[in-house]
Amino acid sequence: MRVHICAVGRLRKGPEKALLDDYLTRFDRTGRALGLGPANVIEVEDRKGGGMAAEANLLRRAIPQGAVTLALDERGKPMTSPDFATRLADWRDQGRGDLALLIGGADGLDPSLRDEADALLSFGAMVWPHMLVRVMLSEQLYRAATILAGTPYHRV
Repeated sequence: MRVHICAVGRLRKGPEKALLDDYLTRFDRTGRALGLGPANVIEVEDRKGGGMAAEANLLRRAIPQGAVTLALDERGKPMTSPDFATRLADWRDQGRGDLALLIGGADGLDPSLRDEADALLSFGAMVWPHMLVRVMLSEQLYRAATILAGTPYHRV
């Protein structure tokens, strides 16, 4: 199952970009044997200032046809790392070829896009910077792959 992180905004060189790249490389290496990956980042940017609705339209265009969509949103369901791993494995085992993980801009995701998503995920009650969420999500993808592979990275 190919993984697409569809995010609003451009992540420039810096520590967040280095961490994102590192975790996605780890995910690709570990996930390949499990039928997960590769992972890629699709960045969209609303240069015309159309707000959340315009960002939602750009994100919709970035989602591969037939992909299962998981939107990151503070109103979503918090999951443990093992639950997240199980969810990924379930989608993979159902034959879903693509997973699109949606990250909104500074104002979040447009309500219409949230409503269209197959599932909503929250990283807790706190609001996180949307650029940092990419790093956190990539780490959780790697962690999920290690859980499914039975490696000791994730400790309970």
